[in-house]
Amino acid sequence: MPFDLFTGLFFLAFFIILAMIVVQFVRGLAQWGRNNASPRLTVEATVVAKRERTWRNQNHHGTTYYATFQVESGDRMELPMRGADYGMLAEGDRGRLTFQGTRFLGFERM
Repeated sequence: MPFDLFTGLFFLAFFIILAMIVVQFVRGLAQWGRNNASPRLTVEATVVAKRERTWRNQNHHGTTYYATFQVESGDRMELPMRGADYGMLAEGDRGRLTFQGTRFLGFERM
């Protein structure tokens, strides 16, 4: 069976997609490690924005939830969270934010 252009492009596309999956997996693993190495912090913060990202493919769909918090220094951070936590927050809420790296751990209203 000769090695033709179609076969070459097929294998090229396959390896590019495989490389993209591996890169995303390694990035996720690296972020998980950085989060675990970060200290758990609790700071006073205000919820300044909320957003959702909905995604869908052939068999599945889902939503990722994010909230942006502003701390006393004026710095802002956007953290992903579960839908149940997202639903309990409202823009303008003030309280104590607990997080570890980019991992949301909780928010306690004041």
